[in-house]
Amino acid sequence: MSGATRDNAGPLAGIRVLDMTNVVLGPLATQILGDYGADVIKVESPAGDLMRGGSYMKRPGMASVFMNLNRNKRSLCLDLRKPDAAAVLRRVVPNCDALVHNMRVEAIERLGFGYDAVNTLRPNIVYCAATGFDQDGPDAGKPAFDDVIQSASGLVALSGMARGEPDFMPTLLADKTSGMALVNAVLAALVHRERTGAGQYVEVPMLETMTAFVMAEHLGGLAFEPAGPPGYTRILGGGRKPSPTKDGYIGILPYSTDRWVAFLEAVGRPDLAAMPLFTDREIRNARSREVYEIVGSITATRTTAEWMTLLHELDIPATPVYGLGDLVEHPQLKAVGLFQTAEHHTEGTVRYVRPPTKFAVSPASVRRLAPTLGQHNAEILRDAGFADSEIADLRARNILVQRD
Repeated sequence: MSGATRDNAGPLAGIRVLDMTNVVLGPLATQILGDYGADVIKVESPAGDLMRGGSYMKRPGMASVFMNLNRNKRSLCLDLRKPDAAAVLRRVVPNCDALVHNMRVEAIERLGFGYDAVNTLRPNIVYCAATGFDQDGPDAGKPAFDDVIQSASGLVALSGMARGEPDFMPTLLADKTSGMALVNAVLAALVHRERTGAGQYVEVPMLETMTAFVMAEHLGGLAFEPAGPPGYTRILGGGRKPSPTKDGYIGILPYSTDRWVAFLEAVGRPDLAAMPLFTDREIRNARSREVYEIVGSITATRTTAEWMTLLHELDIPATPVYGLGDLVEHPQLKAVGLFQTAEHHTEGTVRYVRPPTKFAVSPASVRRLAPTLGQHNAEILRDAGFADSEIADLRARNILVQRD
């Protein structure tokens, strides 16, 4: 494998990824590859990644969302609309094992970095494009963001069934889920190259990825011919929500019949424990609204701490409902050190979420915090064989841009 030296034990150490992504979907994917040990070169325009602004920040250009999605990357800032800048990047490409982008295909073709052009520079490259819509369909080339894909894939309709009117999920679910799919695609193609020596073009379309994600449990009767109604009854039956306590809320799901019986008997309701509503799985699923209403009336009689003690004794899955600000003090997350702090060279002390996946032999790690714009211009170009005099000339002509 070409790329970074093995200065870490990550499973992708030695792999170099050219990251031509922006916003959330692509940067999340390439950050995970970086966490796994890959040397990720993030290519940015002089304006920088869009997410350098638009969320909480201490200094312009280093907003929290950008920092959360761009650690373990080196920043190369070029204005690819300039021929000389494109020529610079063409000298970087041969040293890369994979290229990942989430531009429209026609846009990256215009820049001169479509698959055919890049494959000429590095014939066995893994070239992965995250698109809004499968390029074989009529929507190929259309713009797509999280709101659009949530709406098109059935997610918004699902929320409407539960809340009474369509609504977006209050998280960038389509972007982040598609980003996870993008990671899987790059890894699979790298494994194929390792076995065969052949690179390839890979496409991860958001709409198709999210539709498959939504329909995993909601295909329902559409799985058969003649078709029945779609949807997973237990979820779509309504009423599914956290249960109130005297001082908060808990998420509780006895799930199996024996757990339901144990729960109801422990709270002094053997009458309910004998009802088909709780002893018959199909009836429970079909009448989930009634089930959640009954559970809520029971849980409201005790405190969250009292319920957690009892439910732990009964081995019933349950948790207090945590707010976003409470997560840093979550006993489990605190014990495993999920939230970490470090000193950033411009932002001071910053908090981040460490890689959650654990490799026993080749651990993922955070080796670099999010870069300032063009921070690594010189070292990236030296890796690609540029002389210092060439780098100085590129700086003087504003082909290379750096902002701290």
